[in-house]
Amino acid sequence: MEIGLGKSGRRAYELDEIGIVPARRTRDPEEVSIAWQIDAYRFETPLVGSPMDSVASPATIVAIGEQGGLGVLDLEGLWTRYEDPEPLLAEIHELDDAAATRRLQDIYAAPIQEELIGRRIEEIRQAGVVTAARLSPQNTAQYHKAVIDAGVDIFVIRGTTVSAEHVSGRAEPLNLKQFIYDLDVPVVVGGCATYTAALHLMRTGAAGVLVGFGGGSGHTTRSVLGVAVPMASAIGDVAAARRDYLDESGGRYVHVIADGGMSHSGDIAKALACGADAVMVGSPLARAAEAPGRGYHWGSEAHHNELPRGERVDVGTIGDLKSILHGPASSSDGSMNLMGALRRTMATSGYTDLKEFQRVEVVVNPHN
Repeated sequence: MEIGLGKSGRRAYELDEIGIVPARRTRDPEEVSIAWQIDAYRFETPLVGSPMDSVASPATIVAIGEQGGLGVLDLEGLWTRYEDPEPLLAEIHELDDAAATRRLQDIYAAPIQEELIGRRIEEIRQAGVVTAARLSPQNTAQYHKAVIDAGVDIFVIRGTTVSAEHVSGRAEPLNLKQFIYDLDVPVVVGGCATYTAALHLMRTGAAGVLVGFGGGSGHTTRSVLGVAVPMASAIGDVAAARRDYLDESGGRYVHVIADGGMSHSGDIAKALACGADAVMVGSPLARAAEAPGRGYHWGSEAHHNELPRGERVDVGTIGDLKSILHGPASSSDGSMNLMGALRRTMATSGYTDLKEFQRVEVVVNPHN
C-alpha cells in the first residue's frame, strides 16, 4: 500500500482483525488433542508461561508444569538477584503508579548472583517438571554455563528483538549458531517478526523461535521505539519461513511460538490458526491467585535503566491457575478456561489436533 509518494508498506493484521471459520464437520471437544511436543518434551497444552517476574516464580513454574504447560524462569529477574524476593514483590504491589518505574529500576539494579541461577533451576527440577529458563542475548555468553550445569531442559534466549547476526562495534557479538551447536539442550530464540529474520534464526539450529515484540500488555515498545508488527501477519510470515526451512533442511521442523499480545482464549486460538505451534502468554497467567505479581504485571522492559519500554499494569486477580487454564470459568470474557475454549474452537471448526488446526480457514474482519 502507498503510504506517501516516497514510501509504501504492506498491510498487516492484528489477531483481533481476523476470525476463524467453522467447517462443515464438527467434533466433540473431548476428542480434541491440544498436546504439543518440542524436542523430547511433550506437553498436554500448547501454552508457555512468559519469563516475567509477575508470572514466573519457581513455585508457579512448577504449578504451570503440573497443569500441562511449560513455565520459563527469567534468570535476570528478582529470583536470581535476591535470596528472598517476596518482600520486594509485596512492595511492587503497593507502589504508587507515578513512582513504579523509578522504584523498579532501583530494585532491578541489584547484581545477578550466579549461584542463585543454579539454585532456582534445581528447585524446579526437583519438582519433576520440565525446566526452562531465559537469558537475554546480552547475558547469554556470561551466564549460560551456570544454566547448563544446573541441568536446564530447555534454554530460552529472549529479547525485544533477537537476530542471528548482531553487529556491534563495542563487543564480540554472540555467535548464535556456534553457541547452539555447542549445547546439548534445545534452544528457543526470539523475538522476531519477519520471514527473513525467522529463517536466519532457524538456520542457527534453534528448536523454536518466538514471534512478536512490542505487542504485550506490559510493553510500551510501540510508543517508545515505534517498533511493532501486527501479530497475525507476523505469525503467518514466520510460519512460511518454517515451511521453507523444512524443505531447505531436508525435514528439520522448527517450532513457532507466538509471544505476547494474547489476553483472551480467542487470541490464543487465532494465533494457532495463523500457524503457531504454541503460545507464550503473560497477562492471562498474571491474573492467577498464585502469580507472584499479586494482580500486577510487568516485564524486563519496564525496569530498563536507560530507556524503559514497559510499565506495571494492574490486571487484577480472577481465579486460581487451574481455573484460568482448565476451568471451570466464572466469567464470559475469555479470560478463564483458556485450554477448554481452545478445544471447543478446534471442535467447532472440525479439527482434532493442533497440526491439522493450523490449516483452518480464517477471514479478515478489519476494525471499523
